[in-house]
Amino acid sequence: MAMSDLRDLSLPRLLDMPPLWLLLFVGLARLQAVRWPVWPVELPLVDLAAGVLVGGGVLLMGLALMEMRRARTTIVPHMQPEALVTTGVFARTRNPIYLGDLCILAGLVLFWKAWPSLVLVPLFAWLVTDRFIRPEEARLHARFGARFEHWTQRTRRWL
Repeated sequence: MAMSDLRDLSLPRLLDMPPLWLLLFVGLARLQAVRWPVWPVELPLVDLAAGVLVGGGVLLMGLALMEMRRARTTIVPHMQPEALVTTGVFARTRNPIYLGDLCILAGLVLFWKAWPSLVLVPLFAWLVTDRFIRPEEARLHARFGARFEHWTQRTRRWL
């Protein structure tokens, strides 16, 4: 994230970033796991799935960030993109960073055995879709037109 990207943002927009929302949702899941544990039985396959989700989410985010850096475009959701990135992981999903966030959240919920907090996963998906993805898609459509439309026809929003 370039400093010039941050200078153009007001404090409320600077604080309205997906990683901060992810931290809030992770914090809520952890709070539920510690304060109101539900059936904390050790299940090795669940721990394995949790590790795969968290590790896969981090990997997905890293690959997406590398593609965006290679294209020299912003990673800040509220900024105007310089390029339409459709290569690498963006050829499989239009939102690999948000998908990575979802994987990390789901993996931590499973690892902590915070079963009631599984409801946070679809709530987080709804939140990032409404607050970030739809406005980003509108900016991409306005800037890249037919190229963006073609990409949306061949690449799903999530998976």
